[in-house]
Amino acid sequence: MLHSMTTEPEQQIGVGTRDAFQRLWTPHRMAYIQGENKPTGPGADDGCPFCSIPSKSDEDGLVIARGASVYAVLNLYPYNGGHLMVVPYRHVADYTDLDPAETTELADFTKRAMVALRAASGAHGFNIGMNQGAVAGAGIAAHLHQHVVPRWGGDTNFMPVVGHTKVLPQLLADTRKMLADAWPATI
Repeated sequence: MLHSMTTEPEQQIGVGTRDAFQRLWTPHRMAYIQGENKPTGPGADDGCPFCSIPSKSDEDGLVIARGASVYAVLNLYPYNGGHLMVVPYRHVADYTDLDPAETTELADFTKRAMVALRAASGAHGFNIGMNQGAVAGAGIAAHLHQHVVPRWGGDTNFMPVVGHTKVLPQLLADTRKMLADAWPATI
């Protein structure tokens, strides 16, 4: 329950200094913060999740669509509902290392992702991009992946701006199915 500015803060016993903040606990994020499933080295054999996902079923791997050179997968730690990534099967770190077929299919899958997200969720816009290298913010720098984050008018409300919290209204498995069903065969 959120309190108004005039309401007294709840009593907090044994948890630090009493303050006016309410806590929205997100313990599932601790796996990301602690680097769970993050590769330990630069090679594909070092526990890269992007290398292991293709061997799983679509449902278990949260795979939306598979191509010849790339696949689309939901982000386990999404910025918004429907946040997905387009990932080459080949373990390659740098965009300039993609071969022409991988480059073409990555672009095609990005376009298909936009079509599917618009059809399935009415996305108004997108943030699309990739972080090249750990210093650029790549969580898994050793395996290239392009983010496609759907956006809606008004989605920057008080929760992320003031509360630094995202509220995701749908389970990842349900989002995966919705987007897989909306994925276009061609565009």
